[in-house]
Amino acid sequence: MKRNHRNIIALLALSLAACSLSGCSTWDKLDRTERGAVIGTGGGAAVGAAVGGTKGAVIGGVLGGVGGGVIGHNTDD
Repeated sequence: MKRNHRNIIALLALSLAACSLSGCSTWDKLDRTERGAVIGTGGGAAVGAAVGGTKGAVIGGVLGGVGGGVIGHNTDD
């Protein structure tokens, strides 16, 4: 049952990230730093949820956002 619960959380996190990206009307106005942070947050949260449940989703989202922002910033320069 716990494994099924993790799958539902992972699917919910991924769906939320997809909805956030598809509804963002300013996506074209974002620079690479901001885009990297958004993509990293969504990807990190989805992977974290699949691996570590709710706590993993939060940690993965934070680390993914920071990592994506740093990578995007380096490609901006």
